[in-house]
Amino acid sequence: MLTIYGVYHSRASRNYWMAEELGLEHRSVPVLQARFLADPLSPDAPFNTRSPDFLALNPAAQIPAIEDDGLVLSESLAINLYLARKHGGPLAGANAKEEGLIDQWTLFAAAQVEPQTVRIVLTYDTGKEGSDDGRRTIREAVLLLGRPFELLEKRLEQSPWLAADRFTVADLNMAEVLRYAQSQTAMFDSHPKVKDWLARCQSRPAFRAMMAKREAEILPV
Repeated sequence: MLTIYGVYHSRASRNYWMAEELGLEHRSVPVLQARFLADPLSPDAPFNTRSPDFLALNPAAQIPAIEDDGLVLSESLAINLYLARKHGGPLAGANAKEEGLIDQWTLFAAAQVEPQTVRIVLTYDTGKEGSDDGRRTIREAVLLLGRPFELLEKRLEQSPWLAADRFTVADLNMAEVLRYAQSQTAMFDSHPKVKDWLARCQSRPAFRAMMAKREAEILPV
């Protein structure tokens, strides 16, 4: 059985969404980010990314990670690519062209988009969005997202989905990266194709099921 290590309030949400889309039976092992704990190595600390048992699984000390048929894999977007290719169906590429586009847009999400969307969400998560430094960080991130958003807008003017004529793992991966920036409503309003596409991604039953579990999650911190 597939085992997903990580809480829903982390990048593991991407893998939980993917498992919902594929209808995969899976086991969830909550793992907290050590940075949120005062002493992650204390004997009574909850299972976290610095726990010895987790480090034995993933020495990079990051979530998510999965175990699947003897394979241990980390990096949330790579995990989703693996699951799509293993299980097939409409979320996977139907041919080499679609596979290439899925890889392209996933790498684009990781390299060109996520570094800035993470800056935005972390500013809000730490309650600094109203400070001078926080506002400056958000402005800089939005500015640097300008070009990626333009490219996404042009792509979605040509096709309703990123890599094929249907929703694929490329759309799921990109949607989860962009979710971190949804607080910036003006940026989405000025890119209506991106805004509409993200709404369609997030209207999927699998996304809603994942988010319901995320919202119900109680973190032991």
